[in-house]
Amino acid sequence: MSALLEVSGVSVTFDGFRAINNLSFNIGARELRAIIGPNGAGKTTFMDIVTGKTRPDQGSVTFGDRSISLLKLSRGQDRAGGYRAQVQRPTVFEDQTVFDNLMMALKKPRSPFAVLFFRPSRPDAVRVQALAEEVGLGQHLARKSGELSHGQKQWLEIGMLLAQEPRLLLVDEPAAGMTLAEREHTTALLVEMAKTRAVVVVEHDMEFVRRLELQGDGSCTRGRCCRKQPRPCDAEPLRRSKSIWNAE
Repeated sequence: MSALLEVSGVSVTFDGFRAINNLSFNIGARELRAIIGPNGAGKTTFMDIVTGKTRPDQGSVTFGDRSISLLKLSRGQDRAGGYRAQVQRPTVFEDQTVFDNLMMALKKPRSPFAVLFFRPSRPDAVRVQALAEEVGLGQHLARKSGELSHGQKQWLEIGMLLAQEPRLLLVDEPAAGMTLAEREHTTALLVEMAKTRAVVVVEHDMEFVRRLELQGDGSCTRGRCCRKQPRPCDAEPLRRSKSIWNAE
């Protein structure tokens, strides 16, 4: 199976500090992979490279069936290419309802004229309902987003990303600040999403990664990245996982 995202030989240096050293990584169209490592290992820098926020000193990043180079595109073009990223702090419109947040996120033309004259259709409403059910917010459509718990806001943001119909979803520390019940739901949500798209989870919480592993299957894949002078990882290796990349 060909890779949807291919990162090859990428290195990044900030003021003489090698944040990522010769990193190679790939993921297929319907896979769940986790990148693990302690704070400062370079996990977020990896996401910044893929999303276009940071340009590497060397290496290549390609995406899609035509192996489009993401390093030659602007950030806006990157986002149109079929992937989305969710960060640690939810960024939802707190004064708007869950329904409105999801409706605004639907994949639609974004020209000024199209936005000005946009009117929600019945299929749009059905799609919003389906998205809310998928992320566990089906009973909260009428609530303002600011009233949701931290975990629910994370799910709403994931739902807004799914509304854009991405082929690849990058998720940065999705379980941070969540209750135990919210973590369990998030685990199940990520595993389910990976059945129809590629999902990359960036995380330092080994217990959460283990939960992802227990709900999936496959052999363990390990890689090294990020540090010029490696240091021991703060957790033991996993025996089985969808795919674990160890940022040391």
